[in-house]
Amino acid sequence: MQERNQKIIVALDFPGKEKGNHIIQALAGSGCWTKVGLELYAHEGPQIVRELKSLGFPVFLDLKLHDIPNTVVGAVRTLTKLEPDMLDVHCSGGYDMMARAVETAQETERSTGKRPLMIGVTVLTSMSGETLHTQLGVAKDLNEQVLFLARLAQRAGMDGVVASAKEAAFLRKALGPEFIIITPGIRPAWSQHYDQVRVVTPKDALAAGSSYLVVGRPITGAEDPQQALEKLWD
Repeated sequence: MQERNQKIIVALDFPGKEKGNHIIQALAGSGCWTKVGLELYAHEGPQIVRELKSLGFPVFLDLKLHDIPNTVVGAVRTLTKLEPDMLDVHCSGGYDMMARAVETAQETERSTGKRPLMIGVTVLTSMSGETLHTQLGVAKDLNEQVLFLARLAQRAGMDGVVASAKEAAFLRKALGPEFIIITPGIRPAWSQHYDQVRVVTPKDALAAGSSYLVVGRPITGAEDPQQALEKLWD
């Protein structure tokens, strides 16, 4: 069970630590990862990363950095001081932005001996192909756009990407066995889909080639988060 939990990243998407402290305490020692996104980070700041690390959680700092390269470099240099285990940027920021983010993380590794895994966000799982066409003006179909961005991330030296598990199989084939594929939109069969459009069950996601599975409300909205974590595979 512990080994299987190491593939689960629990999304702590709530407004402040007080709202989710019982969840954090319930999951401590389970072996799962935690994901700190914009909402929680905006409320708690860097201290939440330090606290989660002190409890033994690997932390995916999911701030989806997207700006001019110099600004992203500065942000990565500061955020790596918190020692997150993963840090992400938007692939749509371009090759130079991603490559320089990776170089900055590598500078940290040379000085401290460790760095976060650098992850590129392809297309948000709340988006459909129609959204890409009609709202963002992307001419490629959804799968083509995801693959295009993932290949760009790999070429820039990123360790992996975030994409829907529906894209995991062809990404794994195209990008090789070592490239990390993190898949949000994971919903066990017994759970609601909420605002995610491209969703897959945990078992199917792993079978398709996902490396890590991001799960939020099926665990954080449960009466017993630890039990919900164990039930993911039902």
